[in-house]
Amino acid sequence: MAKRGKKYQESFKLVDRTHLYDVVEAIELVQKTAKANFDETVELAVRLGVDPRHADQQVRGAIVLPHGTGRTRTVLVFAKGEKAKEAEEAGADYVGGEELVEKIQKENWLDFDVVVATPDMMGVVGKIGRILGPKGLMPNPKSGTVTFDVGKAVREIKAGKVEYRVDKSSIIHVPIGKVSFGTDKLRENFAVIMEEIIKARPASTKGKYLKSITLSSTMGPGIKVNPQQLVDKFVAKKEE
Repeated sequence: MAKRGKKYQESFKLVDRTHLYDVVEAIELVQKTAKANFDETVELAVRLGVDPRHADQQVRGAIVLPHGTGRTRTVLVFAKGEKAKEAEEAGADYVGGEELVEKIQKENWLDFDVVVATPDMMGVVGKIGRILGPKGLMPNPKSGTVTFDVGKAVREIKAGKVEYRVDKSSIIHVPIGKVSFGTDKLRENFAVIMEEIIKARPASTKGKYLKSITLSSTMGPGIKVNPQQLVDKFVAKKEE
């Protein structure tokens, strides 16, 4: 294991690895342990009690965070005619069709963060599925990136829409903002994404669904959040 830097070691001493923190405590500790010389991203990692090898236990979706992520995302849209114009007016960074597919194929051009496509363009996009897929860039109806409402899709992404998807290790990794956001905004972003993940529980899942929840800054140590506290709050909210 590589030796950690002095700043990380100092931050690590502030964290009790055996303790499950409540959300506010964890967020405040994330801010204290963020010692880099830049505005670190606050990352959420949720380990789920699902088996992602089964199609009926896939957990994925997208949601607009109330305070965004603190990062401007570059959006590429595959559309034509009026829909291409709509995407441009909404603020898409790149809009086109076959010419963009050719650029990606020939130049290995990937200077974008999100790809949106109208349904009628998916045949074109499919030609580069092997390039976009492994990088998590392939448009998908479940995440709202395959749609005729391209204007709305682009505006939401620019406003802070994030996609979440369980990986092969049964973990969802998603950013919830920047350290500079402060406790209240980070807590609100955290609450929105966690409620969404809890709602997305597959019907076929048995046993404990939220196995562990960890918050960390880009360069800081992981801080464990009490998952049962969130489940109790969600159940109480449903019963209101």
